[in-house]
Amino acid sequence: MRPYVNVIGAGLAGCEAAWQALKAGVDVRLYEMKPKKYTPAHHSPAFAELVCSNSFRSDALSNAIGLLKAEMVKLDSLIMNEAYRCRVPAGSALAVDRTVFSEGVTDKLKNMPGITVIEEELGGVPDDSVTVIATGPLTSDKMADYIRDGLGLGGLHFFDAAAPIVDASTVDETIAYRASRYGKGDADYVNCPMNESEYLAFYDALLHAECAELKEFDREDQKDLTVFEGCMPVEVMAARGIDTLRYGPLKPVGLPDPRTGKDPYAVVQLRKENVEGTMFNLVGFQTHLTFAEQRRVFRMIPGLSQAEFLRYGVMHRNTFLQSPGKLTETYALASDPHIFFAGQMTGVEGYIESAGSGLVAGLNAARTALGLSPVVFPKETMIGAMAHYVSHGGIGPFQPMNANFGIVTPLDRKVKGGKAVRNEALSARALSLIDEKIRAMEAERKGS
Repeated sequence: MRPYVNVIGAGLAGCEAAWQALKAGVDVRLYEMKPKKYTPAHHSPAFAELVCSNSFRSDALSNAIGLLKAEMVKLDSLIMNEAYRCRVPAGSALAVDRTVFSEGVTDKLKNMPGITVIEEELGGVPDDSVTVIATGPLTSDKMADYIRDGLGLGGLHFFDAAAPIVDASTVDETIAYRASRYGKGDADYVNCPMNESEYLAFYDALLHAECAELKEFDREDQKDLTVFEGCMPVEVMAARGIDTLRYGPLKPVGLPDPRTGKDPYAVVQLRKENVEGTMFNLVGFQTHLTFAEQRRVFRMIPGLSQAEFLRYGVMHRNTFLQSPGKLTETYALASDPHIFFAGQMTGVEGYIESAGSGLVAGLNAARTALGLSPVVFPKETMIGAMAHYVSHGGIGPFQPMNANFGIVTPLDRKVKGGKAVRNEALSARALSLIDEKIRAMEAERKGS
């Protein structure tokens, strides 16, 4: 019988871990509690369900997430392959049709030789085999208790928020206009312009709008509530100052209104949510307002006065570990190298970062089951830098981290031409190192 690896959780990280383990030559038992049980944020029985934005962010190699995606493509990532297969227009960003994407990941995995899918909620590892725990930021109470008490890892919570989605046909495009910032790429965004008085009225309404009551599972840690900067509710951002939104998600620069030829005072951007373009999400509008308040306040945005909301924004608790010193650079548990973690619970933040951690964990879980030495990606690569950050942390308290060039080993030479050129040089070096790692693994397989 071939060695096998358990993977607990079929989100982006778990699916990527299962895929990489199968490709590495082991069987996989994939445990997923859906459709028997759902978290408060999940609704679909499909794997890799996207519960926040449908955007995987920039493709540019001058951008950290663009580099991470390019590395994962070279490493034959299931998540990246499916994302590019079902992308929807979004300027220079990679956005996907979330239904087609999840169904594609599900079909690919279920039809992969060597996989067994078990629909069951677990409260621990199922046996003594190598296991990847990828139960996500909304880990069930049973598994959370096991992680905290059974493995002695403790835990933290922060709060995450999702943006609302509107029916595209109800957006007034006599007011809103299509354009991408600075004209880059196709005009894939619908822009709702505000003059100063409209912005101030909207801002005041947002500040005084009623927030939804926290659900029981979120209420436990209300006093210690912290909000991750990369997914901050729009009302929390607004409370930081009257112009905070205009320097953030409502930034008007590079988006001239065709009616005036000038940049508006503020702009709300809408992005396609599906290939057909029948749904738009409000970019940067993660929120915890009540549904009634979302309808009232967001309809004050020019062009959205008659908007029909297909999904309102929600807020929920996310869980992550104090990973530095407890996880290694392969995402293995330092105290038990047969247990791996993957996804947002490790302290990576974002769809692609979660899948990237699953790639590293799944590959190394398989190698552990096969008796092979671990593969550690160098800190000069984005996927390796993320693993190093999770296992070692930074300065100050450990907090979730998106991919960024600040955690990558700097170049040993100066590069003229500015930040973008420097980042492209960092990316070129990283991709070369990924190629070297791939050649080394292929040579190892041929020699075995």
